[in-house]
Amino acid sequence: MLFRQLFDQESCTYTYLIGSRPGGKALLIDPVKDATDLYLMLIEQLGLTLTLAIDTHTHADHVTALGTLRDRVGCVTMMGERSRAECVSARFADGDVLDLDGIALRAMSTPGHTDESFSLVMPDRVFTGDALLIRGTGRTDFQNGDAFAAYDSLFDKLLRLPDETLVYPGHDYKGWTVSTIGEERRYNPRLQVASAEEYAALMGSLNLPAPRQMAIAVPANLACGKLPLSEPPAGPRG
Repeated sequence: MLFRQLFDQESCTYTYLIGSRPGGKALLIDPVKDATDLYLMLIEQLGLTLTLAIDTHTHADHVTALGTLRDRVGCVTMMGERSRAECVSARFADGDVLDLDGIALRAMSTPGHTDESFSLVMPDRVFTGDALLIRGTGRTDFQNGDAFAAYDSLFDKLLRLPDETLVYPGHDYKGWTVSTIGEERRYNPRLQVASAEEYAALMGSLNLPAPRQMAIAVPANLACGKLPLSEPPAGPRG
């Protein structure tokens, strides 16, 4: 398996490239539109063919590359079954297995950050989108977020994976690149709660600013990356 973790500095987004083998098929998880040329250059250099691009949820802090990649290379684009994005090729449900040339990712519904968030599980790792971050968790105060649903996703699903499972999040703002389920269980400050009510109270007290690109990104991402004809000015970075 070929694996690359790519970072968009503007939105602090991680994109993941997984290839089956040299000369084989590849997929991208959470690609950023502004980095499309970089992805395609790397895929060509590694001798891969991009056949699948996935978003774990509708992002609020960057514009997705799903539509651009589909138009440029003809790859399949996918999101979870509750996504309201209008142009994805197919949708997956909880428990579905996405098989790409021998690489299998199991779709795990992990709502809370948004109501349509998914994580993608492999035997040794999990791609958590914004559901579980390194020493943090995804905010729950917009896009139909729900702290109680997030608690269930964290404690009843993700934290039940083996402790040695590698955690690859959708974002990081401090320089972390990878963790494990066991590390997050022990050291993630947002997971040191005794109940769903305590977690909801913690998340309700954060008072975070809106993401800087939210007014542009959400409507664009519902159109798989198609930007509006006139873009509103960006607000302060959040």
